[in-house]
Amino acid sequence: MDHRISRRVKAPAAALGVALLIPTVAAATPAAAATPAVSCTSAKSGLAAKLKKDITAALANRKGTVAVGVYDRSTKTTCTLRATSAYDSASTVKVTVLATLLWDAKKHNRLLTGTESSLATAMITKSDNTATSKLWKQLGMTKIKGFLAAAKMTKTVPGSGGYWGLTQENVNDEQKLLQLITAKNSVLSDNSRAYIQKLMGKVISSQRWGTPAGAPSTVSVHVKNGWLQRSTHGWRVHSLGTFNGAGHDYMISVLTQDNSTMSYGVTTIQNVAKAVHKDLVPTTAKTALYVPTGKPAEAFVATPPQG
Repeated sequence: MDHRISRRVKAPAAALGVALLIPTVAAATPAAAATPAVSCTSAKSGLAAKLKKDITAALANRKGTVAVGVYDRSTKTTCTLRATSAYDSASTVKVTVLATLLWDAKKHNRLLTGTESSLATAMITKSDNTATSKLWKQLGMTKIKGFLAAAKMTKTVPGSGGYWGLTQENVNDEQKLLQLITAKNSVLSDNSRAYIQKLMGKVISSQRWGTPAGAPSTVSVHVKNGWLQRSTHGWRVHSLGTFNGAGHDYMISVLTQDNSTMSYGVTTIQNVAKAVHKDLVPTTAKTALYVPTGKPAEAFVATPPQG
């Protein structure tokens, strides 16, 4: 019997990239101890204190469990919140899948095939699940774990049994990944980094929510989001973004769960993003933002088998 069964459920608009192949295991749960405080450091005077204050304010009265990572190379600024807590990756793991594919191709001194390029484009720009499953299966655990080791993403645990959407990730490792994508290194070639950024820069408009919110028009935006509803801990809603321009080179990772709806999680992430963009690149010129409508739409979402 095939237990990888999908059924129609209600989900907010644009929820076409939620991770497929969700098993019947219990969801991962970040530790629910005393609420941790945002921690920031910076080489620029006063910036760390301002970011800490504004990110904290952005999360005030927001329900759910939120992890945040911010890094700006230009001012040597870092902010973290729950940086080591593990979350179901949902579709954010697709960036890792693409990076693994390119890392492996580099090792074998080859270009991507036409099929691989098509699958990679669909996986990132449209968050296509079928394309992701094909690449995940092609790569296999040995190559995926090999890339994670090379990238020093030591706390990322690939989902087993083909359940890539249940890969366990944390903010620290996602920030390591974004740093690899945005600066010269020995893991990914310059062409590979440019290719990943190109695809993340071409994500369809309905999925360009989250960390790009509030980004000034003077910076380039690259994003990959993930969203997944499960029977425990509600909606996981995540956003990874890199931004370059106006004298800044920075990245933001926000992972959330325990959201009542997808739109609620999106709003939480966007509150954080707006604060970060405002503090790093003060300006009045903003990009167009995704605004959650709260109106549900039909979408295929994988669920555990019933009965």
